[in-house]
Amino acid sequence: MSRGFVREGDQEDVPMVPQRAYLPDGVANFVTREGMDQLLKEKEELISERESIDISNENEKRISQNHLNAKLQLLNERIAEARIVEITGQPPDEVTFGATVTLKTDVDGNVQTYRIVGVDEADIGKGKLSFISPLAKVLINKKAGDKVTLKRDKENIVFEIIGIVYK
Repeated sequence: MSRGFVREGDQEDVPMVPQRAYLPDGVANFVTREGMDQLLKEKEELISERESIDISNENEKRISQNHLNAKLQLLNERIAEARIVEITGQPPDEVTFGATVTLKTDVDGNVQTYRIVGVDEADIGKGKLSFISPLAKVLINKKAGDKVTLKRDKENIVFEIIGIVYK
């Protein structure tokens, strides 16, 4: 049936669902084992939420289901594209995906520790950097003792890699 024969009040809005974490076109969706577990858990939670919708108004229930279905579709695409990177076998003295890196800034000697992870599991507050972040990009393939420069608009920040661990 053509949309021209549908009453205006019967038209449903397409649910607005925020995009997942940014991943550039053509870049593989690398994830840690924990990251994949996190994505699968999120999927189970969304399915459970969709199945337990308790709204008596059919229109509101359908809108809620459509919103959850849209979120599930985006999540399923991420899961399908995900490539788990096993940290066993990574060179222990070199920064690669999955490494936990301890850095010291040259200016004030501040020590920070970050783990390089997938875009969906990145959380700077928990010390998890996306592998596509500027800092992660300058760290990749470096070794303990190396100095790296993070280029910033106003001033560059120089870090010394003081530790690399895979856990």
